[in-house]
Amino acid sequence: MLSTQNRLRSSKDFARVTKTGHRATTASLVLYLKNDQSFQPEPQIGLIVSKAIGGSVIRHSVARKLRHASRNLLPLIPQHSQLVIRVIGASEDYPGELQQTITKIASRLGAAK
Repeated sequence: MLSTQNRLRSSKDFARVTKTGHRATTASLVLYLKNDQSFQPEPQIGLIVSKAIGGSVIRHSVARKLRHASRNLLPLIPQHSQLVIRVIGASEDYPGELQQTITKIASRLGAAK
């Protein structure tokens, strides 16, 4: 589980990050990352799991897997960042795909500064 300080909850935050953040895409995930000094120092992560993935039980199972994987990947996310993970397709290896995509988008953000 992600700690309370690492959870992105506000719909305004989700909208801001998905509309103005840097984006990285794979076959089953889209990651949006926004870095701003006005955000709290600890990175925050939010999840959006599409109904195309399956019913409620399957969507919540995918969300739990991603939450658990993202907790271990927090050190890869820059400070003062907000990350939204959108699941758009089924995958056998969400954690592996998530790690590769976070690395890719974090390096892109570092290059953009």
